[in-house]
Amino acid sequence: YVDDLKVAISIAVSDEETDLAVGTSNVTFRMPYAMTLTEVRASLNRAPGGSTLIVDINDTASTVLSTKLSIDIGEKTSTTASTPAVISDTALADDAEITIDIDQIGSSDAGKGLKVTLIGTRAIAV
Repeated sequence: YVDDLKVAISIAVSDEETDLAVGTSNVTFRMPYAMTLTEVRASLNRAPGGSTLIVDINDTASTVLSTKLSIDIGEKTSTTASTPAVISDTALADDAEITIDIDQIGSSDAGKGLKVTLIGTRAIAV
């Protein structure tokens, strides 16, 4: 039979010490297996100041989020965001090219040490 295995992939989008900068394809990687995406998270080691950090996740150049991932001013995690991310494309194929964009940084403090985590399920034959 087939069972679903919960999996997570965490990606460092920046180094730990440099201020974040707005950009597309800040990091690119390929999915190591097919996954049904159920949750996305972001975290920082230094919180953004002045404005919310906004991050987008793309599968082969198309966003997978209808509401982008955000970290509120003064926070270090997206789990407390006032506007949670909404996933619009849950199917990530094996070897799909995934890119992560930084769409907005903090206006008075950009933030540092961005990581993004993809959480989902993977079908396995048992």
